[in-house]
Amino acid sequence: MSGRRSRSRQSGVSRITDDQITDLVSKLQRLIPEIRNRRSDKVSASTVLQETCNYIRNLHREVDDLSDRLSELLASSDTDSDQAAIIRSLLM
Repeated sequence: MSGRRSRSRQSGVSRITDDQITDLVSKLQRLIPEIRNRRSDKVSASTVLQETCNYIRNLHREVDDLSDRLSELLASSDTDSDQAAIIRSLLM
């Protein structure tokens, strides 16, 4: 990581500090339910990053599943029905 930092300094790109990294990891730790709900306050940065990746992957899966379910629901309902009108209003 230090190699990347020294290269970015040479190219004129602003450098992120260790304190900023620590602060960002701490913010992620508070956002991710799997970490936030743990009893221990001590979690490594690599664990926080791994759990964040897992959480984002799970969110993507949930969005895909909900999208599929919505598509099935819309395909199975009469487009002029009250149910279809409610779904359309929620999507807008």
